[in-house]
This record gives sequence, C-alpha cells and structure tokens, in this order.
Amino acid sequence: MRNFVEQVIETPPLRIGEQVPRFSARTTQGPIDLADFRGRWLILFSHPADFTPVCTSEFIALARAASKFDALGCALMGVSVDSLYSHLAWLRVIHDMAGVRVEFPIIEDPTMEIARAYGMIGCEAQDASSIRATYFIDPDGVLRATTCYPSTVGRSVPEMLRTLAALQRVQHGTALAPADWEPGQDLLRAPRETLADALRPDSPSAWFFSTMKDNG
Repeated sequence: MRNFVEQVIETPPLRIGEQVPRFSARTTQGPIDLADFRGRWLILFSHPADFTPVCTSEFIALARAASKFDALGCALMGVSVDSLYSHLAWLRVIHDMAGVRVEFPIIEDPTMEIARAYGMIGCEAQDASSIRATYFIDPDGVLRATTCYPSTVGRSVPEMLRTLAALQRVQHGTALAPADWEPGQDLLRAPRETLADALRPDSPSAWFFSTMKDNG
C-alpha cells in the first residue's frame, strides 16, 4: 500500500491555525487515514531513524506515558522514513530490552511525502535524518502548536503533556496559560479590551493581567 498525501508539491511549512494535510499510510497498527483521528487530539511526531539511541529513549518514554496522553483524549502517532519492517523489528527490540510495548502507530514514509507535506523538510532534501518535529493537532484537524529539535536532543515527555494540557485549557479563548504553567495552577484571563476597564481606579493592571482558577 503506497502512502497517499493530499498536498506534497512546494508545500510551505505548516503554520499554527492551519488545517493539516490529510494522508493515509501503512503503520505498525495497520493502514490508517488521518481522517480517522478527527474528534480527538493527536500528536504527530517524527523521528530521524529506527535503531538510534535518542529515538529509542523517546519511544520507551512515550510508551510508558501513553496512558497519560490517552487520559487527555490524545492519540500518539510516530513517523519516519524507515520501512514498516524496520519499525516492527525495532519495536520488538524495544519490547525485549525495556519491557514496554509501543502500541501507538508508527508510519513508514520512505518517499518522504508526509515529511514534505508537513514542511518538516524542503522539497529538495535528500533525506530526513535530522527531523525531530512534533505537531499538536486539535480535534478539527487544525495545527495548534509545533516544536522542532535536532537529532541529537530528545523531546521532554512531561513538556509534551504540559503543552497538550495548556492547549486544551486555552482552546475556547477565555483563558491563557502563563509562563511555567502546570495543570491545576491558576490561568490568566484574556485581556479586557475596553477603555473603561483600563481606567478602572481599583486595579490599573487588572484589565490585562488577572488570574483565574484552572477548572480542568
């Protein structure tokens, strides 16, 4: 089964707030279509290659934290240029070495169609070995956040969970997540954008900086 991507030619890097390209592909959990994940959050993340030390550490950590992502209504999905058979062999080694099962799907992208469609690499790139990109996609298929690391530095799973939780808290536009926010801590209110609020004598800063409880 050959991968299918809606947009692959001269596709610029995705921007926050844009609809992500739909694709179908072979994975370690069977054929998938991105449309099947509508209605829930999805984290799509790339890794440079199977059987590499940093990627192995990431997949062990993500497999151990999979239930935490699931509790937040979020699916995980990996992607790399390696073949499906390479993915399966690697997951067997991870299982035997660390005692964990990687249950989330890993996509094979040998032609780099998906990597190009998502702007992970340029159209002229010969390989995707430096990719360690992460895409936080909302239930409507819209990109809400993205991160990119070099191949030599692994992701922080706690930061992925924190970012996901923050995106979910602010999605309705009434709250903002402050610096170093963690679930359960106070959020910030969206600014009140009227002169009357700005001129209130009791609190000259409350119109743009006030807190609210995190109700989960």
